[in-house]
Amino acid sequence: MYDADSLKSCCSFLENSLKTEDLIDIDGDEFFLELKFLKELLPNKKMGACDVLNFLVEFDNFPNTRTSYRILLTVPITVASAERSFSKLKLLKSYLRASMSQERLNELALIVIENNFLEKLDVESLIDDFASKHVNRIALFG
Repeated sequence: MYDADSLKSCCSFLENSLKTEDLIDIDGDEFFLELKFLKELLPNKKMGACDVLNFLVEFDNFPNTRTSYRILLTVPITVASAERSFSKLKLLKSYLRASMSQERLNELALIVIENNFLEKLDVESLIDDFASKHVNRIALFG
């Protein structure tokens, strides 16, 4: 599939892409050697990326390859999969807006934002204060 030189340059490119100032997630040279050994170790049947990752987890001797497969499996293959997530969120927000009035939506947002303040309120004293101001309602809250 790849000759050794192009595979080695791809491994080095991946190392440089993932490297930060003093952290290296994948060592390109070790990754290249791991891939050469894995070519001999893997069974000669068609395997998906998840199958290869499970194989790597069982062996627990190929840290660079395991890390690269985990990255491969978590990055969206196309932009469409990420866009679908956003469109589902947009549908959900549209549904919520349609099913409740804007005033109620604003009040719910305010409750979420001011949650810490609401937790400190003494509900009993609020009820007593409200009932004392509205004498006809004392029977309801009393």
